[in-house]
Amino acid sequence: MTSPSTIDATAPADAPPKPRESRVKAVFRVTSGNFLEMYDFTVYGYYAAAIAATFFPTGNEFASLMLALSVFGAGFLMRPVGALVLGAYIDHHGRRKGLILSLTLMAIGTACVAFVPSYAAIGLLAPAIVLFGRLLQGFSAGVELGGVSVYLSEIATKGNRGFYCSWQSASQQVAVVFAASLGVLLNRLVPASEMNAWGWRIPFIVGCMIVPFLFYVRRSLQETEEFAARRHRPSMGEIAKSMVQHSRLILAGMGLVIMTTASFYLITAYTPTFGKVVLKLSSLDALLVTVCVGVSNFIWLPIAGAVSDRIGRRPVLLACTVLAILTAYPVMQWLVVQPSFERLLMVELWLSVLYAWYNGAMVVALTELMPAHVRTTGFSMAYSLATVIGGFTPAISTWLIHTTGDKASPGAWMSFAAVCGVVATLILYRSAPAREQYKTA
Repeated sequence: MTSPSTIDATAPADAPPKPRESRVKAVFRVTSGNFLEMYDFTVYGYYAAAIAATFFPTGNEFASLMLALSVFGAGFLMRPVGALVLGAYIDHHGRRKGLILSLTLMAIGTACVAFVPSYAAIGLLAPAIVLFGRLLQGFSAGVELGGVSVYLSEIATKGNRGFYCSWQSASQQVAVVFAASLGVLLNRLVPASEMNAWGWRIPFIVGCMIVPFLFYVRRSLQETEEFAARRHRPSMGEIAKSMVQHSRLILAGMGLVIMTTASFYLITAYTPTFGKVVLKLSSLDALLVTVCVGVSNFIWLPIAGAVSDRIGRRPVLLACTVLAILTAYPVMQWLVVQPSFERLLMVELWLSVLYAWYNGAMVVALTELMPAHVRTTGFSMAYSLATVIGGFTPAISTWLIHTTGDKASPGAWMSFAAVCGVVATLILYRSAPAREQYKTA
């Protein structure tokens, strides 16, 4: 008997439609864990300065911040490993089991950061545990995005895969808004000195408190009918061999994703640090801007995904990357000449439009480009390799500003990421009709 919580994307046209409510529930169930993954990564970026002082005291503010941001980036180094190991697990054992496992690992990593004593209390063991927690989060996140995106693509109704897949990224924006809004509330209630001393742990503890609810939601997730109908489940060896065979495709997919990861972490995780440390604005101003960015992303992502269903992925990808190349650095220059809340808001909202429209088309494009039998592993490998570069955006931006003295240099970094996106799009869609087959299936 067919589960009411899943959608058969391959059902004949005359099959009775599934209830709309069941589709909404299926999307909510699968994206719920995505919330925790992005919430944890975002919160770390928001409170990088306080984390630096707690776990990486060096006597030099820049050195401590770079250490904290490098540990933030270190989590991305584990993503390709998680993509291969957990991606193979999902492609062999099923979408549901793999997504529950990834949520479990993410929860453990969050607890490591939330409850470890400071460097002053236990010495080098403190940063070591924080690093372990970040690596575990990265290992889990290596397959979370891919698993969720593939699940959504496989339950999508005909001609709407872009719209469905966009909710993977949209759920992340809920985490951005929630984390930033919590930061605004804490900024009002907790004095700055106490926030730096211990208050920064509160958002991590809140993340731990959310975990039981997320487990409750995700444990009722149903397997996709497309996967359940598949007779052959590839082994780890077969998946590894397929990754080698499709290495060029995965590397091109990596180039496609770099634009997404660099722009996302620039306008979300790095914004509070950039606003406070570089622009010398208040923490409240920077967090309010981040809330607005998250709302903007949430609105534009489903629209972009739906538009890409109608006109194709390639036009949207090219338009966004070209605009980013032309405007990212100039608007950042305009901001740093005379920093203000209003200018930061306008610049970040413009970059949000570029990110959201690009990502709305990119996520579904990547699911369409990967071979069906290793779709989760292929997607996750391409995405994870890209985050190894894009995930270091806060650290790279901090280093660029310190080295060049140019406060607008993060804009140049985003333009470089956009160049990668243009090249990858042209390579992957050089035979556009062939690449569009999965979308219209």
